[in-house]
Amino acid sequence: MPKVKVHSGAAKRFKKTGNGYKRKSAYKSHILTKMTTKRKRQLRGTSGVHPSDKVLVDRMLRAI
Repeated sequence: MPKVKVHSGAAKRFKKTGNGYKRKSAYKSHILTKMTTKRKRQLRGTSGVHPSDKVLVDRMLRAI
C-alpha cells in the first residue's frame, strides 16, 4: 500500500491541539496600510477551528 499524503497547504495552516486544531486569522498578510490599527490588532493571535470544519481538517491532516 502507498503512504497516505498530508495536504501540504493545510499542514502549514493548522496545528493539532488537545481538543481540536488551532488556526490564524485571515486577512493579515499584506496591504495592511489601509486597515485600521484596531482591525489589525483584533486579527492577531489564534483561534480554534469551528466544529463543523473539524472533519475536513481531519481528512486533510490524516497522516499527522
